[in-house]
Amino acid sequence: MGGIFLYWPIYVAFVLTPAVDYLTNNSGWAKLRKVETIPNRLSEIILLSYAPIQFFLLGFSCYMVSHQHLTWSEWCGFVISVGIISGAIGVTAGHELIHRKSKVHRLLGNMLTLCICYAHFYRAHQWHHATVATPNDPSSAKLGESFYQFYPRTVTGCIKNAWALEQKRLERTKRSAFSLNNHFWWIILIPLLVTLALFFTWGLSAACFFLLQSIIAFSSLEVISYVQHYGLQRRQLEKGKYERVSLKHAWDSNHWLTNMALFQLPYHPAHHINGSKPFHKLKPFEESPQLPYGYSSMLLIALIPPLWFKLMNPRVEQYSQAR
Repeated sequence: MGGIFLYWPIYVAFVLTPAVDYLTNNSGWAKLRKVETIPNRLSEIILLSYAPIQFFLLGFSCYMVSHQHLTWSEWCGFVISVGIISGAIGVTAGHELIHRKSKVHRLLGNMLTLCICYAHFYRAHQWHHATVATPNDPSSAKLGESFYQFYPRTVTGCIKNAWALEQKRLERTKRSAFSLNNHFWWIILIPLLVTLALFFTWGLSAACFFLLQSIIAFSSLEVISYVQHYGLQRRQLEKGKYERVSLKHAWDSNHWLTNMALFQLPYHPAHHINGSKPFHKLKPFEESPQLPYGYSSMLLIALIPPLWFKLMNPRVEQYSQAR
């Protein structure tokens, strides 16, 4: 084990996938985009089978770093690769699961977010859907705001909003914040216990690997959040209220391979119109603002603010004027 193998998810995510997206959107291969709707049963098998795959991948990776003599560059490549898988695919699957009505689905979804020390995402995401594309949503990036300005605002804001919603739930059920019914105890304690278990079982390397892949994973999630709503705003109406969420308040992205890998999450306007609709039933809408490239490309561009602003600011302004 070692060498270039440890970097393969990075190559797949940021080299192969953008290339396939480009070919399937701009050549004779475009017919590949017209994939028939996935049957309900198959979509459920794909979704539910991913959770145990993610748990195995993370456990196996922590075991390997403690039993293999990796060089510094190999160790870094491995943790970045696993973090990208956990954040891009793992959390996307978790996001899909927490939107389902079944308690089993939601439990699996929360377990996937616990794998990256970000289980408050469930509560924060409820806030996001209610306040998307308004100044009250820390997950909606403002026009002219770089990712590096957005990142600390969204990370701290999501924790704050998740805690506020959990407090309201506890007050409504007449439970104390110090009771075991407070989900934040589990949000904090479970990752801590996992880290300690890894430390005492496989050593410091395994514990550090788990924590670092978590940081990379939830950072990847927040880059996606940055891309999804950048610069888009709902109009403010009377008495401080905002217009209803519509197909105009999230960026759409119809790029075949990225969409297949991310459970159709790039069809984001459709998701915000009906958050409980299964991923395989989502579709793109021409009237929604369109990203020029797939998520795999846009995530890299978002990390380079001058390039991002040059690419996206004219699109935001043009789309805002067209409305």
